[in-house]
Amino acid sequence: MKIKVKPMGEYQTNCYILTINQKDIIIDPGVNALNWIEKHITNPIAILNTHGHFDHIWDNQKVKNRFDIKLYSPIDDIFMLEEDIFNLNMPISKADYKIKPDNTIIIDNIKIKFHHFPGHTPGCSAIQVDDILFSGDFIFKNSIGRVDFPYSNPSHMKNSINKILKWTKDIKIYPGHGTYTYLNKEKTNLQKWLKYI
Repeated sequence: MKIKVKPMGEYQTNCYILTINQKDIIIDPGVNALNWIEKHITNPIAILNTHGHFDHIWDNQKVKNRFDIKLYSPIDDIFMLEEDIFNLNMPISKADYKIKPDNTIIIDNIKIKFHHFPGHTPGCSAIQVDDILFSGDFIFKNSIGRVDFPYSNPSHMKNSINKILKWTKDIKIYPGHGTYTYLNKEKTNLQKWLKYI
């Protein structure tokens, strides 16, 4: 497994290319991500979204059209792909597969689990492949996703944090912003954040 990452746009949103068995999976193609993706990809098979915020999905449709591949997005955030809810002239995109909460999918013999962690957005998910978790805007190094946006829900975020705190296995986390971390390192921070949400 190989992971390439590039922060995109004003908000430095991480776009990932995950390569397994010479197959490339694109995660969260944000603002102007297509240009970078074209230079670092050889065999693209799918696009995955962790959630529906514009800085994570901006180039969804461009990447879909360029490589003729399918888009997989959490079902509860589909409306954010299809409507410009922040009035930013965001390109609209259409998900080919609307992933239900906590569903596991198989793409070209690659097992992918969408763990549902709502709070930041209704469909906010962390995508697990093997022992790697792409956490989107759920967990960052030393922080968590904001819950003061439209469609955010502080109560749901608390539930999501309590849900992942029950995980007993350590896992490497690649977040939507900033550098990687590990779940066991973040558990103390997550417990502290519960008091401030």
